Amino acid sequence: MRFTFTPEQESFAATLDKLLAGAGTVAAARAWAEDDTAPGLALWQRLAEQGVNALLVPEESGGMGASGVELAIAFEALGRHAVPGPWVESAAYLPLALADTTVLCELAEGAVASVAVAPHVPRALDADLATHLYAADAAGNLATAAVGERAHSVDPTRRLYAVTAGDQVATGDPAAAFDAAVVATAAQLLGAGERILDDAVTYVKQRRQFGREIGSYQAIKHQLADVRIALDFARPLVFGAALSLGTPEGSRDASAAKVACADAVYLASRVGLQVHGAIGYTAEFDLSLWLMKVRALVTAWGTPAHHRAAILDALVAAGA
Repeated sequence: MRFTFTPEQESFAATLDKLLAGAGTVAAARAWAEDDTAPGLALWQRLAEQGVNALLVPEESGGMGASGVELAIAFEALGRHAVPGPWVESAAYLPLALADTTVLCELAEGAVASVAVAPHVPRALDADLATHLYAADAAGNLATAAVGERAHSVDPTRRLYAVTAGDQVATGDPAAAFDAAVVATAAQLLGAGERILDDAVTYVKQRRQFGREIGSYQAIKHQLADVRIALDFARPLVFGAALSLGTPEGSRDASAAKVACADAVYLASRVGLQVHGAIGYTAEFDLSLWLMKVRALVTAWGTPAHHRAAILDALVAAGA
């Protein structure tokens, strides 16, 4: 059996990539890191007009009720272009975790929301910008939240805040919501890895040493080929997990996708940094945006150790 995108999904992916390629996302990300969120919020609204925020919101709440595949397509594009903002929280987790129709309608229309989910997401991303801010306990029960002290991330575009829980709110399906957030994060990682590899290939074709492009050396070719293979093996796990969201295998598949993407994209970041040489270490060089994002996303929404343990538990339970 062959699995491919539908024409509608291919069109959605192409539309997002074209929009983001011309939207100045690097400048928006750098401004976001300096607390100038206006360019990023303008981009947020443009993406909301394309339906990104409404993908998982049920149709009865004004959303699209789309499958996880569209979610993964969108988040791969967000990762590829380093788009800042609490996208996982607003477009992946809360549409499934909330049961408030009014809030869900606002999310579908592009409202900015964020959430802290104990114990894996202890701080809320961009909480100071959120129209709707929540905290979830270990059981997934949601409560309204107030913004607390700011913390710092290795990725300066991730503006993290402690939150204080308030009144309980109606909760939807927190387990499915967490799985969707994990898949969205894995897709973001995949997009970032693809961007790092593309930039590395472009650079090694331009950089000359000893009279020839460094990309002509076998040692560099082999490293880049290893990255290509790793990303190609991770991709089916992401979209397989996207297809299985909401099924009994959903949590296991989401964890497998996150582990595979974390490993593949961490390799991509190491190789990308190595082939760029000293310039890759500079914050002014755009590669740094993706390197730091990868480092943060590897442990976001569950560490690799947590997800490996979850996979093991699922396999043991299946064999029992």
